[in-house]
Amino acid sequence: MTPHTQLTGPAPRNDRVRGDAVLLLITAVWGVTFVVVKDALEGADPITFLTLRFGLGAVVAAVVARRALLNKPWPWPGALTLGTLLFVGYAFQTFGLESTTPSRSAFITGLCVILVPFVSTVLFRRRPPVLALLGAVVAVVGLGILTDFHPGGPLPLGDLLTLGCAVAYAFHISLTEKFSANTDPVALVALQLTVVAVLSALSLPFVERRLVSSTSLWVAVAVTGIVASAMAISLQTWAQSKTTAVRASVIFALEPVFAIAWGAILGHGTMEPHEWLGGALIILGVVVASASGPPAST
Repeated sequence: MTPHTQLTGPAPRNDRVRGDAVLLLITAVWGVTFVVVKDALEGADPITFLTLRFGLGAVVAAVVARRALLNKPWPWPGALTLGTLLFVGYAFQTFGLESTTPSRSAFITGLCVILVPFVSTVLFRRRPPVLALLGAVVAVVGLGILTDFHPGGPLPLGDLLTLGCAVAYAFHISLTEKFSANTDPVALVALQLTVVAVLSALSLPFVERRLVSSTSLWVAVAVTGIVASAMAISLQTWAQSKTTAVRASVIFALEPVFAIAWGAILGHGTMEPHEWLGGALIILGVVVASASGPPAST
């Protein structure tokens, strides 16, 4: 589940190829997390799962970033802001997965890439490029088809919660550009995951808790905490310094495709024809919007 995209400049071709290959691998890993989290929610409520996932992820990330964390001051303003947005995004996404499918969740989450130019307009007064507007229109049409939305009717709750996740991720993406400047990215990632873990733990008294130990639950905690959070986000930070934001966004648009493939492999069924059409339009919208490049200043 894609947490953020940083804006980077061009790099030598060999570095770009390596960076793109790593991003493709990470995207495949994030694709499977939609399925394993769906399975894990049979044994744990969303907040308990997030506490376990990010508690483990924060410990692993802190070990990876141990040298960077020895250099003070720590980037707490950025870590608190970005960590809070990550918590909100993952909470919406995880609650949404209780009542939607992994493939639908992946497609709707992918809308965050399209929302970035509009969030940047609000935060930094950057004018959305024409292609970003066109991509947004195409993606919204795809979202309507994917969710079988009819004018005047409500979105299914799981899809609506996942849409809230996409909005939170869009703010996270936009603000990452600001807070990552002149900051050790590895330390920033470790502190962000710590903030998510703490916020999840603090939320436990306010939810109905459920925890039934099972192999699928602990596999999900390990895969999402160690591989998809600590390791993948650290690798993503390195890889995006070797390629461009446009190329990264296009690669990330493949995340729903991997989610569908993993869902089929792991027995989560197939998609209906209208879901395929809607999902394809969302990916097309992401690719079109990504081709526009960064938003222009106003």
